[in-house]
Amino acid sequence: MNKLDLFYDRLDELLNRIEAVLPAKRPNTDLDSAVAFRWRKQANTGYLQPVTHPHNIVLDALYGIDQQKQLIDQNTYQFVLGYPANNVLLTGARGTGKSSLVKALLNKYANKGLRLIEVEKHDLIDLHDIVEQVFQRPERFILYCDDLSFESDEPGYKALKVVLDGSIEMASDNVLIYATSNRRHLMPEAMRDNLETRHVDGDIHPNETIEEKISLSERFGIWLSFYPFDQAQYLEIVRYWLAFYGIRKMAASAREEALQWALTRGSRSGRVAWQFARDWAGKRKLHQLSQNNSM
Repeated sequence: MNKLDLFYDRLDELLNRIEAVLPAKRPNTDLDSAVAFRWRKQANTGYLQPVTHPHNIVLDALYGIDQQKQLIDQNTYQFVLGYPANNVLLTGARGTGKSSLVKALLNKYANKGLRLIEVEKHDLIDLHDIVEQVFQRPERFILYCDDLSFESDEPGYKALKVVLDGSIEMASDNVLIYATSNRRHLMPEAMRDNLETRHVDGDIHPNETIEEKISLSERFGIWLSFYPFDQAQYLEIVRYWLAFYGIRKMAASAREEALQWALTRGSRSGRVAWQFARDWAGKRKLHQLSQNNSM
């Protein structure tokens, strides 16, 4: 191999190393192509990926959370009309409709310009980049963070605080954050945090650790709490989903099996009711098919 060939080989190797560390070209996303998007990463470069088949659940399908529906619906309607509105934190029992509620709002207001961008917790450090891509667009964007919680010193925690509270840069008025979590304050709370609480002249002064953990959730203007359903609410949800799958009347046997189903799962949530209805309806249809084939 002559010196010139050796030079070209080394040059190719150098270029390959440089290309490996350079940010990839950001894919162009047509924001008019969908009503829902996911924030995705490719070679350390983020982009909005259209969701071609968003969840089609509607508000009427959500039972037992009428007050929560009314509050978040009102806030979202204000936002869609361009009026002041708040970021929303939905917390509480699992399977009670927190995530479904956000998706149902998209279905209700998509034709009025509402758009949804789902952001994973580990991508919250990119919030400023996401906001920059939709800044001054005519649509109204909800940044949706599902099942959100943080451990201490996670980078996404501080990024979310800055976006919620604003920074030196002007906040975009066409963006809100809706987050769901099983933790009221989004961070773990330990007994040792309370041991450092001080009492001064009859007043309680939480220590700095507690203040820091509360400070993030306080940046959400609206808190919606979700609680476990009682038996009557659970059975009403079962009845709705059975009707959805074509079973108009819930038999006594279905009622008893629905209660047993919830007992084995330790929860009377809307999700458990939906799962039971799918199982029961599927078995009934399979049984009918078997009877028809035997005739």
